[in-house]
Amino acid sequence: MDIVNLQQRLRAFSAARQWQPYQTPKNLAMAMVVEAAELVEIFQWLTPEQSRELEPAQREHLGEEIADVMLYLLQIADQSGIDVERAVERKFAKNALKYPAP
Repeated sequence: MDIVNLQQRLRAFSAARQWQPYQTPKNLAMAMVVEAAELVEIFQWLTPEQSRELEPAQREHLGEEIADVMLYLLQIADQSGIDVERAVERKFAKNALKYPAP
């Protein structure tokens, strides 16, 4: 996955629709939370077993909601000047120290 390319495509998509004034980190984070709630809604009231065995239509819907959340995260990072790959690598390193394997 080419994160920089995705961020460029998202910028172009927003620019073509003149959405840039609304694409602030705050607004994007709020929209991302709404999409995350839609993702959670897919699993609401399912047992743990059912959540692992979704119907094809549910799996497709899940993929759409995951994509929505991810696209908003990429836009938040882009608008905030965060290098996503670097942030992820740093977080992996911190977690390895915080939660060492036995």
